Amino acid sequence: MTDEVKETFGSAGGGSATGTTGGRRGAGSGGAPPAPAALAAKVRTLAPSMTRSMQRVAEAVAGDPAGCAALTVTGLAELTGTSEATVVRTARLLGYPGYRDLRLALAGLAAQQQSGRAPAITTDIAVDDPIADVVAKLAYDEQQTLADTAAALDTVQLGAAVAALAAARRTDVYGIGASGLVAQDLTQKLLRIGLIAHAPGDPHLAVTNAVQLRAGDVAIAITHSGATGDVIEPLRAAFERGATTVAVTGRPDSPVTQYADHVLTTSTSRESELRPAAMSSRTSQLLVVDCLFVGVAQRTYESAAPALAASYEALAHRHGSRGRP
Repeated sequence: MTDEVKETFGSAGGGSATGTTGGRRGAGSGGAPPAPAALAAKVRTLAPSMTRSMQRVAEAVAGDPAGCAALTVTGLAELTGTSEATVVRTARLLGYPGYRDLRLALAGLAAQQQSGRAPAITTDIAVDDPIADVVAKLAYDEQQTLADTAAALDTVQLGAAVAALAAARRTDVYGIGASGLVAQDLTQKLLRIGLIAHAPGDPHLAVTNAVQLRAGDVAIAITHSGATGDVIEPLRAAFERGATTVAVTGRPDSPVTQYADHVLTTSTSRESELRPAAMSSRTSQLLVVDCLFVGVAQRTYESAAPALAASYEALAHRHGSRGRP
């Protein structure tokens, strides 16, 4: 083993490379390495932010877990045309203390696949696909996106974000385009349980709102790319004024995370010509939003339950019913 590999194994106290990109955040998610079932989701989530050599390692272990589990660190480096140090760094980025831990996870994943493989269905939708095939492909793709997001979601970061939201004086949520629709969904949910929340659709209004925030407030940025300037700017303003900040993004090392106290990573399926990122990212973002909302409702149940009941009652006549459905 080279000195570089030894140094990589021994550095950083075994912590994950994710969740330490900036802002006021602490040491990241920590905890045990991801379970075998979460490995493929982790690869899909982190691959876009990896170097090309690390991507080759990640794609190899996700594509052939059984074969890679039988390889030494040197063997995997040779297979992927990389170095031993790159293999070890990739393992650490995926959440494993070292390559031996990754090999164990690969062996577990291979065993799971042998006992029951996922349906062999492609997510590519052709222009001449029958509508029944389109429905089947989209349903499978969105199920996979949700499963990947759930598997990779950092529950420590999620719990901290829920605690901040439940105690917040006011919450601002920023999003543009499809992410803007998700931002509106979250604010509507929070409003229905009696919390003060805003989702300014105009980028200028988002910034002017953000500069009024302070400690005790929460600002949430929703951006798949993590590089949307109209979302980063208000989050930065809120961050600088002491508000608790949360980023919901598909890129855990993107610019938006520099101003986030808590990062919630979403997963997206592979893009195709007829299915851009906006569709799959929205699916995973809505799952995270629902997790945030339910967590807040649990923490504020004594006030949330009557507020939600009152909102049902107020709208009942519009749905042709009386009282809560």
